[in-house]
Amino acid sequence: MHSKQVRRRRAVVAALVVVSLILLTAYFGGSSSDPLHAVQRGVVTIFSPIQKGASVALSPFRDIANFFSDTFKAKSQVAKLRSEVHQLQASLARAQYAASLNAQLSRQVRLDNNNSISTYKPVAAHVTFRDPSLWYATVEVDKGTADGVRTGDPVTGDGALVGQVTVAGSDFSIVTLITDHTMAEAAQVNDSGGDTGVLVPAVGNPNELVLQYLPRNASVQPNQQVVTVGFRSGPLQDLYPPGIPIGQVSNVGNDLANNGEVQVTPDADLRHFAVVQILTSPHAGTARAQLPTG
Repeated sequence: MHSKQVRRRRAVVAALVVVSLILLTAYFGGSSSDPLHAVQRGVVTIFSPIQKGASVALSPFRDIANFFSDTFKAKSQVAKLRSEVHQLQASLARAQYAASLNAQLSRQVRLDNNNSISTYKPVAAHVTFRDPSLWYATVEVDKGTADGVRTGDPVTGDGALVGQVTVAGSDFSIVTLITDHTMAEAAQVNDSGGDTGVLVPAVGNPNELVLQYLPRNASVQPNQQVVTVGFRSGPLQDLYPPGIPIGQVSNVGNDLANNGEVQVTPDADLRHFAVVQILTSPHAGTARAQLPTG
């Protein structure tokens, strides 16, 4: 019984295959006026409106499906782009820091070459803490007495004088910057007369210094370089190697004629320098010089 059913099924399948082949041969071999073509056109005519209607009816569902598909794809792309942006931002920050540090070190190298800083046994140090106040009066560095640092040592950074060591621990030091109200240095203008005075912070302006006690007829002009003198001056007992850049004359005006002083802008970026050199063995001259009073 089972074998008869199998034979019947096979016979039906074979018959359908034969009929299909006959119809396909007749369809493709016949002309457009054949009955098969007419039947096809009739079927298309009947079902075409149904197909269009179904397409219109299903269009919102397709749109919704496409919307969710595009949304998920967009979210995935946004997450990927955000990750790439964060990576690029991190790379940019590292590159900018490296460029800034390279510029500082380049200025330090020029200072070393021009002023024979190596004879003063410089100790390189990194800034580990910075005074967060507007006046940024002090910074802490990672070298101390164990490295030969002592109180009063001059400190350079960003290619210029930035301050001096006021506290020296075994493995750290506090550097008081030249903009602090307690600081004062003997300084000289690189003008034709080599006029000297005392450089102090400008009252109320953490970005400016004032060079005082200059001769009132001194030939000081804007943009002239102000450098360390290299000798003790009156009450100023701390010695700095001579010729270290401090700043540029920024304004002369009537203050020179009236008060014997000019404004000076520091050469170093005191807010952002990251590395310093502590001059542990200053060998400046020992001659005393009285401050000009005229």
